[in-house]
Amino acid sequence: MTGSAVQPAPPRTLTATPPAAGPPVLAFKRHLRAEVRAGKGAYLFSEQGVISMRGARIESLAPLLDGTRELGEVLTARPDGMTPEEVAAIVAELVDAGLVSVRPAPGPAVDERELAYWDACGVDAPSAASRDTRREVRLLAVGDDVDTRPVVRALADAGLEVAPSGSAADEADLSIVLCTDYLDPRLGELDAEHRRTGRPWLLARPFAAQVWIGPILRPGESACWHCLTNRLWGHRHAEACAQELLGHEGPARRPAAALPSLTAAAAHLIALEASKWLAGYRHGGQESVWVLDTLDLQGKLHELRRRPQCPECGDATLVAARAELPIRLAPARKTTSTGGGHRTLTPAQTLERYRHLVSPVTGIIRDVRPDPAAPPFVNAYRSGFNVARGMTGVAGMQAGLRSENGGKGVSPIDAEVGALCEAVERFSGNYQGDEQRIRASFDELGAAAVHPNDCMLFAERQYRERAEWNATHGLFQHIAPRFDTTARIDWTPVWSLSGQRRLLPTGYLYYGVPAECGVRGLHADSNGAAAGSSLEDAVLQGTLELVERDAVALWWYNRTPMPGLDLGSFGDSWLEEMAGNYAGLGRELWALDLTSDLGVPVFVAISRRTDGPHEHIMFGFGAHLDPRIAVRRAVTELNQMIPDLLELGHAVDDPDTARWLEYATVANQPYLRPAAGERTRTLADFRFVHRPDVRDDVEALARTLAAAGSDLLVLDQTRPDVGLPVVKVLAPGLRPFWARYAPGRLFDVPVRLGRLAEPTPYERLNPFPMFL
Repeated sequence: MTGSAVQPAPPRTLTATPPAAGPPVLAFKRHLRAEVRAGKGAYLFSEQGVISMRGARIESLAPLLDGTRELGEVLTARPDGMTPEEVAAIVAELVDAGLVSVRPAPGPAVDERELAYWDACGVDAPSAASRDTRREVRLLAVGDDVDTRPVVRALADAGLEVAPSGSAADEADLSIVLCTDYLDPRLGELDAEHRRTGRPWLLARPFAAQVWIGPILRPGESACWHCLTNRLWGHRHAEACAQELLGHEGPARRPAAALPSLTAAAAHLIALEASKWLAGYRHGGQESVWVLDTLDLQGKLHELRRRPQCPECGDATLVAARAELPIRLAPARKTTSTGGGHRTLTPAQTLERYRHLVSPVTGIIRDVRPDPAAPPFVNAYRSGFNVARGMTGVAGMQAGLRSENGGKGVSPIDAEVGALCEAVERFSGNYQGDEQRIRASFDELGAAAVHPNDCMLFAERQYRERAEWNATHGLFQHIAPRFDTTARIDWTPVWSLSGQRRLLPTGYLYYGVPAECGVRGLHADSNGAAAGSSLEDAVLQGTLELVERDAVALWWYNRTPMPGLDLGSFGDSWLEEMAGNYAGLGRELWALDLTSDLGVPVFVAISRRTDGPHEHIMFGFGAHLDPRIAVRRAVTELNQMIPDLLELGHAVDDPDTARWLEYATVANQPYLRPAAGERTRTLADFRFVHRPDVRDDVEALARTLAAAGSDLLVLDQTRPDVGLPVVKVLAPGLRPFWARYAPGRLFDVPVRLGRLAEPTPYERLNPFPMFL
């Protein structure tokens, strides 16, 4: 046979109605049209494109698969002279590929297009299309202004029966629940009912300019409604604050926005999803919220994953139980050594694994986007408000450096992954109520407790003068009241790598801890908080940050001139390009070596404006065991600051940042320039020991800190529903880079290193607190 083996169907063709259906026949799926040309192959056409099948055997076999022959007839026809066994083997391949089906001979009249649709879904088309096997759905409305009539009509058009009003969940194959807001608390009762009966239910909001359909919630298998609300409220924080101020509970009421055509279209889409589910068609989108913006016809799936620690459908003790387990580092081989450091996953692998966390509906991050103010050479991304800077609540959204989570890097994907990871780090470090907490006072706990000021390091004089200081400095620089060792507060375990259990105030370890859990004024900071592609990776990054900020504090507050760093000695073309890029902005770029007694390379990249009345001096810091990565980190962090600097100048809300940017020059802050008479440092001056495993790096750093008199402590803050490892690393005695003037390393190490002849008097410490 030449030409078309299967002719195109006319617009609407019904099969004949024989007295009774015959035996099963072989045929290409109905959504495929076959056409054969001798010597050119057999072709299958569908909405998805064309499938080409070459060879004399398939050219001979394809015309026989037109739905008029039983398997036996096809085998005995011996197309192209093949044996029945050879024909059977090819037919089996076509069936496995989803191209051919064994189906009953045509029976009662049905719509061929309907059968073709079900064939495309891969379900039993005759059964799905049959009006004799109708499935029953239960239709529920939550809200007084929900009109179910359009959906009732759509369900009837789809051949679905609606159960009588008042039917229980277990009396229907599927419940469809219509609402005006997925956060309506009345949905909780329906969620509980369906979890008791084990029946699935489809949630939908058809009465809005943005139509929401899904997910289909399957008790015991998928996320529950409470998992969904946890995500939704996370993106409606401002609304929650406004509702609380107005004295309301639950979500805010909104005017409905819909047209009859919109509501009808949404109703039929709901009926379609119900029909597919009842026909047995399963796809990943059924565990997602599908949002259709009817204003521009953009549609997107937002995947909803189950929260293992959900109090309703999971185990609410998971986070607390993890905190009671010692930190055990496992072998973690390095797979990448890009500008972001030695990691156990590549940036692309990390992005692929955790991309689902980014969604304004079901994610923990609303979006990750390039910084719109960044110059072309700057790879900087943003990912929502930075809770570590106190940027929560309606009144807290102010302009300033680092007011948003961000990511930087040598490449765009480094910056994108960095922004995602920083947002996850801050989310995981935010108090959620299921953390392990032990109620006691410091005095009651004895040696097991770590005094928080061993990490904060405020001086007694700072406590005495806190009222005066706090009146002239930004909120983030405020000095808390002196810690009350007799107050009963909540404490959370942290672990040394040797397995020793210590306790620190929960309010110092997590952001946003309620006042009833801690003492007034005690708050968490980001020092040592880190996310990583593995637990070991996260601990390494958090430890490096502690080392970096300690070295910065030694330099900054003592204002000691430090050796310059020869960027050209690193043989890095990217670094060489940066100096030219900054010159193009009318800025100068240079770097200093801040490496301290700990021996880990720590650098600062500094830039000042050279063509205006204000120098707007800015810097970025970097630390790493590999000096080449450390210098890249310093420059990329500086790059990350540039967009806000170019956009805002010194017109920022934070008073400490504003004062620095307006006043500071290299003339009045000479410690910013390379130390006169000091040899410029080159790459060759830094010893680097390459270790193939991240765990070995962490253990080496722990030994270094122990020799300096500090113990490395770790709190695993990883959230079960997130998965990306997050830790809070602490090393009591090491300095944060904020204004903390307790006795210790800040005064002792510069003298020991020969930078100063004697400790800097309190009155001569840098009057500008570090503001990054």
